[in-house]
Amino acid sequence: MESKDDSGGLRCLVTGASGYIGGRLVPELLEAGHRVRCLARSPEKLRDYPWAGDAEVTKGDVTDADAVAAAMRDIDVAYYLVHALAGGPGFEKTDREAARIFGEQARAAGVKRVVYLGGLTPDDVPARELSPHLRSRAEVGRILLDSGVPTTVLRAAVILGSGSASFEMLRYLTERLPVMVTPSWVSTRIQPISVEDVLRYLVGSAHMPADVNRAFDIGGPDVLTYRHMMEQYARVAGLRRVILPVPMLSPGLSSIWIGAVTPVPRQLARPLAESLRYEVVCSEHDITRYVPDGPGQPFSFDKALALALKRVREANVTTRWSSASTPGIPSDPLPTDPDWAGGSLYTDVRELDVDASPEALWRVIEGIGGVNGWYSFPLAWALRGWLDRLVGGVGLRRGRRDAQRLRVGDSLDFWRVEEIEPGRLLRLRAEMRLPGLAWLEMYAEVGENGRSHYRQRAIFHPLGLLGHAYWWSVSPFHAVVFGGMARNIARAANQGRTGGPA
Repeated sequence: MESKDDSGGLRCLVTGASGYIGGRLVPELLEAGHRVRCLARSPEKLRDYPWAGDAEVTKGDVTDADAVAAAMRDIDVAYYLVHALAGGPGFEKTDREAARIFGEQARAAGVKRVVYLGGLTPDDVPARELSPHLRSRAEVGRILLDSGVPTTVLRAAVILGSGSASFEMLRYLTERLPVMVTPSWVSTRIQPISVEDVLRYLVGSAHMPADVNRAFDIGGPDVLTYRHMMEQYARVAGLRRVILPVPMLSPGLSSIWIGAVTPVPRQLARPLAESLRYEVVCSEHDITRYVPDGPGQPFSFDKALALALKRVREANVTTRWSSASTPGIPSDPLPTDPDWAGGSLYTDVRELDVDASPEALWRVIEGIGGVNGWYSFPLAWALRGWLDRLVGGVGLRRGRRDAQRLRVGDSLDFWRVEEIEPGRLLRLRAEMRLPGLAWLEMYAEVGENGRSHYRQRAIFHPLGLLGHAYWWSVSPFHAVVFGGMARNIARAANQGRTGGPA
């Protein structure tokens, strides 16, 4: 029998709630009448989500057994939606240990079901021959299935939805290259699935009978090559494209190519490219025994694509792949730390009185970046973005989730929103490759004379001699970049517009 709370819904734990899938799953569970608790390393990142007031948030990491145990208390269904997708030294060991802790604590807490979203892997390829990313996802699924808690493992290939890494990669490769010289994996067969169907299966899995403990392949009705996906995208978007596959682009070279053309950084592009080397087609559709498909479900590729494009064009993207990244590490200093005990601190401060109202000034501040640009020296910003991508950074192409509104945790070109006080403060933390830590703060204030006052502070915490050398090498350009930025933001506010020099 299922355990229910007083409202009749299940008590659900969601890990990875600040990520692409988790951020969309929480409101779906709430709408289905369930109570939701989120386990997050940085609870403040969830503060501005529309559903934040309806879900409980507890601080902790999936590698911390005590934090997981506390989060599991009184939970019926636990969703495991975290992964070290970008890899890095020892990421498979970290994934393995986190899954083991999650399963053990779920069993100890009497959780009725674990639900895990993993990757679809080819059955005819030995585990040792899979990419590290796919191999780790498959191993996590096995660990949870062996945990002693009834577990549902949903195995998906390419997930299509506005803001997903797979969709962004497909979108930018197709839109930006009229003639594409592509790797051989564009001829590999794939069975994509819409994010709407993934969420439907995730929510429905909460009600599976206690004797179900297995993996399910989930996919849409269409089996396509990546080349066909790009051609259909071009058709839906009204574009004409020429695709020329070549055999010599390895996953490593492919990741550089993807990183240069799309907003997806190289360290994330590599596992995506490696995964596309394998034919990933569902071998069964048994999920419908427990989560029936309705009319028109699952969505066709064309329908999923059209819906994703519609959401992008209407600026209705609720979560993005880049939302899952966490800037810095817990030991990193913050610009609000007292006395900056961590060492030297360089700042560039600009202040201007503004004729416009504080509300008009704030609209310009909150609208900065993405298509609205950075209000000064477009070539300098573009060059910095290209240099960052050349050394494996994210560059400027991540853009914005929403053209007008920001929330804590949003990626913003090569920055991330670290703090936002609506109407007053926007603090961005740099995620470009730097020999130090950097922030950019923008304030909309009321000055002593009653006029609106704009205050801008660029902050740099150097690491080693290279960090100091970096600051002094770029400081001659600050008057043009940061000074021009302050003047143009003030001018835009006075003119009542959003958007300035890119």
